[in-house]
Amino acid sequence: MIYLDNSATTFPKPDIVYDFMTGFYRKHGVNPGRSGFDAAIETEEIIFNTRKLLTTLFNGGGDPNRLTFSYNATDSLNIILQGLAEKGDHVITTNLEHNAVLRPLYCMEQQGIINVSHVPFDSAGYVDPNDIQKAIRPNTKYVVCTHSSNVIGTVQPLDAIGEVCRKAGVLFIVDGSQGAGTSSVDMVASGIDVYVFTGHKCLMGPTGIGGSYVRENVVVRQTRYGGTGVRSAYPAHLEEYPYRLEAGTLNLLGIAGLNAGVKWLLEKGIDAIHQQEIALWDKLRFALQKIDGVITYCVTDSKNQNPVLSFNIQGLEAADVGMMLDVDYNIACRTGLQCAPKVHEQLGTKDIHGTVRLSIGAFNTEDDIDATVAAIKDIAAIRRIV
Repeated sequence: MIYLDNSATTFPKPDIVYDFMTGFYRKHGVNPGRSGFDAAIETEEIIFNTRKLLTTLFNGGGDPNRLTFSYNATDSLNIILQGLAEKGDHVITTNLEHNAVLRPLYCMEQQGIINVSHVPFDSAGYVDPNDIQKAIRPNTKYVVCTHSSNVIGTVQPLDAIGEVCRKAGVLFIVDGSQGAGTSSVDMVASGIDVYVFTGHKCLMGPTGIGGSYVRENVVVRQTRYGGTGVRSAYPAHLEEYPYRLEAGTLNLLGIAGLNAGVKWLLEKGIDAIHQQEIALWDKLRFALQKIDGVITYCVTDSKNQNPVLSFNIQGLEAADVGMMLDVDYNIACRTGLQCAPKVHEQLGTKDIHGTVRLSIGAFNTEDDIDATVAAIKDIAAIRRIV
C-alpha cells in the first residue's frame, strides 16, 4: 500500500515507537501517582518527562505541569473551549477549522452561551489577521484558529494573529492537530495562550492520546472531576495543574508511545523531515497541475505550507476517484469534506461532495509520488474517454 493519508494519522510509526510501547507496558504498566513502589514511581517519571518534552517543543513556558493529557485534540478542545466560555461571550474562529472546533462552538451557540464569528481565508488559503482584528468586539473572549489546515495544508500566520489578540486583550487558542511535529510553534513568541495537540499525527505517537498546554494566568473552568491519586480526602477536585484538567488514570501506553515519537522527531530533526516531505509535495503538485482535468486547491507556494494537497478530477466524484486509487492502484487517501465543511463551502467543493486529499508523511518516497501521479493520469484519461 502507498499510504497518503497522513493527515488522518501518520503511518507507519517509527519502529522505536512500537518497541518502546511494548517494552514500557510490559515493565511499567502500573498506575502512576497512586503507589510508592518502584515501578509506579518510574511510570510517573515517564509521564513527567513527556510533559517536559512537549512543553519545550511548544515553548509553552517554565511549568511542565501545565501540559495536560487527554484522549486527543478533540477532547482537549472541548475541555478548553467550554471551560473558557461564559454566557454572553463572543468568540472568533475561521472557515479553515475542523469540526473539533466548529461543533463545540456551534453547540454552545445553540445553547445561547456564546455568539460566534467565522473569518474567511484568502484565495491562497490563509487567514488575514486584519480580518480577525475587524471581527473583535468588546465582549470577545477568545480567538481559536487552526495551526495548519487539514484540507489544504496552509500554515496560518500565528505570530500576526497572536499580536492582534494581545493588543485587543483577548485569548488566543490554537488547534495544533495538523501543526504539532511538522511546523515550528513558539507559544511565547506567538502570544498563544492555549495550544492543543494530538499525538497520533505528526508527533508520531499512537491514537488515543492528546492534550494541551495552558499558559499561566489563563483560567480554564473545570468540567471534569474524579480521582487524581493526590489528597484523596479533599472533597473537591484539585485546582492545580496538571490535576485541574486531568481526572482518573491516564493513557500510559499512549504517553509512552508519544514520548518515543517526540524523541524520534527531535533526533531526526523536525525541519529536516518537513523539507523532505515538502520536496515530495512540490513534485506532486507540479505534476498534478499538468494533468488535463485535474483541479488543485490553494496550491500556490511551498512556503508556510504542510505536505497536504486536495484535488478533484472534472466530471468525477471525489469518492469514486478515491475508490479507484484504492482498489485499482493500492493508494490510500481521504475523500469527502474531511470534517471541515466550511473550508469546502468557501472553496465551492461542498456541493460536489468535497475533494480527494493526499497527505505526505515521513516515510513516503519519490516512487510513491511517481506511482500516484501515474494513477491519477490514468483516472483522468478514463474521464476523457467516458
